Amino acid sequence: MFSQSENQELIEMFSQLRVADVRDGLDAILLHHYCSLPSTIRPLFRTKAVGIAKTVRYIPYRGEIPKLSPEEYSEWCGYYYQKICPYPWMSEIQKGDFIVIDQSEIDAGLMGSNNSLEGYAKGAVGYLTNGGPRDTDELIIQKIPFWSKFVSQKTVIGRLQFDAMNVPVNIEGVLIKPGDIIVADGDGVVVVPRERAAEVYEFAKKELDADKASRRKLYDMLEWEYDDTVK
Repeated sequence: MFSQSENQELIEMFSQLRVADVRDGLDAILLHHYCSLPSTIRPLFRTKAVGIAKTVRYIPYRGEIPKLSPEEYSEWCGYYYQKICPYPWMSEIQKGDFIVIDQSEIDAGLMGSNNSLEGYAKGAVGYLTNGGPRDTDELIIQKIPFWSKFVSQKTVIGRLQFDAMNVPVNIEGVLIKPGDIIVADGDGVVVVPRERAAEVYEFAKKELDADKASRRKLYDMLEWEYDDTVK
């Protein structure tokens, strides 16, 4: 387990940076072909989030769907959420966690407007999945940062079952381990291996500082007022 003080220090460091800066920092230590989520993973809306990876894995449901009346089905759904597809990681969320969900690319809305908001209220800064959330209109209204492969209409009932949490996961060919740093914005998502964080930050910060200095000169030339991206 990592200390909360160390986690918050890393979040504060990387919150200064853009995804592009972090990508350049990874390139500087020759990780050119690693750590960037492909363009298949996109944000629900333009936003930014930086946090510490809390990982969870769900797999396709392997059981049968019983023949039930609507009333019986409603009871079975309660059983399903408790025994087959629970969310045990939800009670472990800490401030600054970036929830990373490998749901085996199954078309089912494991996360929606209610449980995403619950995690957010507990301290989660964002969500990343190779599946897709549902209730996305509400997610956008609630401004819950979410990056996903697609959007889903479907419930998890009969489609997904819980497998593991706090384990390395594969999101679109990118390995993400518990404790890694996740930086996400309109350009997509990049993962910083925790053990390389200091090196990546050093080079990424230099890139950002150089970019700001260059753009400030252009702002001056255009007589534009400085915004937060150049201050």
